[in-house]
Amino acid sequence: MPDRAPQPVDRQLPTEEARDLITLVRDIVQREIAPRAAEEEDAGHFPREVFSLLSESGLLGLPYDSEFGGGDQPYEVYLQVLEELAAARLTVGLGVSVHSLSCHALAGYGTKEQQGEHLPAMLGGGLLGAYCLSEPASGSDAASLRTKAVRDGDDWVITGTKAWITHGGVADFYTVLARTGVEGPRGITAFLVPGDAPGLNPAVPEKKMGMKGSPTAQLHFDGVRIPDARRIGEEGQGFAIALSALDSGRLGIAACAIGVAQAALDEALGYATGRKQFGRPIADFQGLRFMLADMATRIEAGRALYLAAARLRDAGQPFSRQAAMAKLFCTDAAMSVTTDAVQVLGGYGYTLDFPVERYMREAKVLQIVEGTNQIQRMVIARHLAGPETR
Repeated sequence: MPDRAPQPVDRQLPTEEARDLITLVRDIVQREIAPRAAEEEDAGHFPREVFSLLSESGLLGLPYDSEFGGGDQPYEVYLQVLEELAAARLTVGLGVSVHSLSCHALAGYGTKEQQGEHLPAMLGGGLLGAYCLSEPASGSDAASLRTKAVRDGDDWVITGTKAWITHGGVADFYTVLARTGVEGPRGITAFLVPGDAPGLNPAVPEKKMGMKGSPTAQLHFDGVRIPDARRIGEEGQGFAIALSALDSGRLGIAACAIGVAQAALDEALGYATGRKQFGRPIADFQGLRFMLADMATRIEAGRALYLAAARLRDAGQPFSRQAAMAKLFCTDAAMSVTTDAVQVLGGYGYTLDFPVERYMREAKVLQIVEGTNQIQRMVIARHLAGPETR
């Protein structure tokens, strides 16, 4: 059987600049990320040096305005960069997605003064961000959050606990959603909180089944005082800001999921064409050939779905339903493809000697973050059939 070694994804990119960008990303991946991914994940090492390099290379602010240090790239390009990074190491790809999410509120709803003061450092100055919406008792029901921000003169005092915070304890800034008014979504406001603010105390990071190099931790706000100049948007506008960010963030998760799935397919394909049983490569056997075909089809379909949603976003058209569909389909595809990749490798797939077991463990979390896949189905159904009757 002829050699069928995996080839880089043939990407349909809109500009020569975008093609150069993908070339740059692949070079960084090959030199700085992929060679150490397995060892550092196993050791639980957070690659802050990689994020510093990505910032220096202009890759942490790709979808944002160049006026403030961004890359002026359309979302369809930014998401394909995420896919490339996630295929090498999900801790990095997801980390870039979370950082971009944490910049969304200020970039979209901040004043020009706020943007000029903070965005250059956030987008290209080496800073790393985190996004604080979930709490121990409010995950899917985010509008019921309990963290409070109380006005005290020209300041706000924030008290409460945030949970499941990617980059918790290592981020330089946090976009925080806190209650400033009535119960429900209309009483929530967004704030930009420095990572070294007095009274901000991270808990010990969670012990997770995957993504061990990415710290996930609770954050305790014990009377954190910040000036009103760090309030983003109007009082009570925070929940609307959060929802708009999540639509974009879900596309980031979709792209990361396809990256992990592509990495798993590449590993499975390389193994199946090289491993021989009964005198021929196991990829000759119809059962495995069909499995590989199904894996590849899910990946191509997922990639097309997230790119179609991204192009709607780039055109300024509504994309919330398509973002939920992309997040749902791509993360379910990643779980399926990575599980199948373990099966293709047989006993070897269950060992730490091959990366497919790590891909399978990592894929699981993508079905949970940025709104569980059950929540995505609710979002899609509401777009189709309207709100549920009470």
